[in-house]
Amino acid sequence: MKTLIALPVYNEGASVRRVVDGIRHYLSPNQSGIIAINDGSTDNTEEQLRLIPGMEVLSHPQNQGYGAALISAFDYAICEGFDALVTIDADGQHDPVHLKNVLSALSHCDIASGSRYLKHHDQDTPVPGDRQQINQIITRELNEKLGLSLTDAFCGFKGYRVAKLKRLNITEPGYAMPVQLWVQAARLNFRIEEVAVPRIYLDPNRSFGAHLDQAEARLAYYRQVIDCELARSQNQPLACGSRASLHSVSGEVGK
Repeated sequence: MKTLIALPVYNEGASVRRVVDGIRHYLSPNQSGIIAINDGSTDNTEEQLRLIPGMEVLSHPQNQGYGAALISAFDYAICEGFDALVTIDADGQHDPVHLKNVLSALSHCDIASGSRYLKHHDQDTPVPGDRQQINQIITRELNEKLGLSLTDAFCGFKGYRVAKLKRLNITEPGYAMPVQLWVQAARLNFRIEEVAVPRIYLDPNRSFGAHLDQAEARLAYYRQVIDCELARSQNQPLACGSRASLHSVSGEVGK
């Protein structure tokens, strides 16, 4: 498969070169490309990306959010005729040694989604704050509403068949983009397989931005996007507030 590896990047100048070098160690150069979506970084990320030989860079002039960076990656993979897309965070929390497992799963599924809770790894680190609890709540609610069997709704280490990406209509620019994705994937009967990956948190104090650092606000935001997408998929009026209110809490990439 002609494969694109996409890195959503926000202020990762200190780590992005090391992450790209690690990815390239496990890729076949003739069948793969790497692109970074620089989502309005304000550090030296852009400079570091331009120094990496053969690196494609797509830059957002201003920070638009994690989901917006992935939407740009989806569009690029489709327009450039790739068969598969794998998304990897640029801060080093995703070990590229598992690339082969993600790509292997894509041989018989439509979305190969990393799971940090599928099995134990020696590399696992403690989950900071309330993230595991919120992940468990949203994962359970998605499974109940959609008939899925996920163990990790939010892992950013994912593989996609690009032909299937063409059928999605992802519009959520913030951290809730993955829950919008799951609603659409379930509605379209996509074949989903989870791939066990380590649970690595390098910066447990990293902020989600604005009021989303508050667990209650973050949980409400995720649920609002789920409800809006379910209503939209059923052609029902949106009773959960305007899309503009959701866009206003887009946040940064890389959480």
